[in-house]
Amino acid sequence: MKIFDTLAELSAQVGTTVAVSDWLTISQSQIDLFAQATGDHQWIHVDPVRAALGPFGTPIAHGFLTLSLIPRFMEASLAVTEARMGVNYGLNKVRFVSPVPVNSRLRAHLKLLSAEPIDNGGVQQSWEVTIEREGAAKPACVAEALVRQYP
Repeated sequence: MKIFDTLAELSAQVGTTVAVSDWLTISQSQIDLFAQATGDHQWIHVDPVRAALGPFGTPIAHGFLTLSLIPRFMEASLAVTEARMGVNYGLNKVRFVSPVPVNSRLRAHLKLLSAEPIDNGGVQQSWEVTIEREGAAKPACVAEALVRQYP
């Protein structure tokens, strides 16, 4: 975990990979819970028997499940002591580059692209988040995530 005392200290890291998260294993239980929460019960995700005969030979995680892990990866990888609040401000670009088979291990590389002052002393940050799948040639997901933090 990288800890910065101030938003200015973190902002000075623009252009660098600030942190790399720990590995996280994606279980069938997580996939099933995500399907239940979103109503996306496509067989490629939730039917191991049918998915075994499909193009990946096993169930794969929903792309949006992979994407939804960004806050978890960020919270576990970096913190700003002076920040009392942070909010997800959206996404500029998302690509699901390769599938995430059940029981894959993922981790995120967090590169700070920009940090701009906003109202109330806050900072809007743009992050390039590359979600790596262990052993895969290509990342599972690459996204530009916008975060606002306030002192």
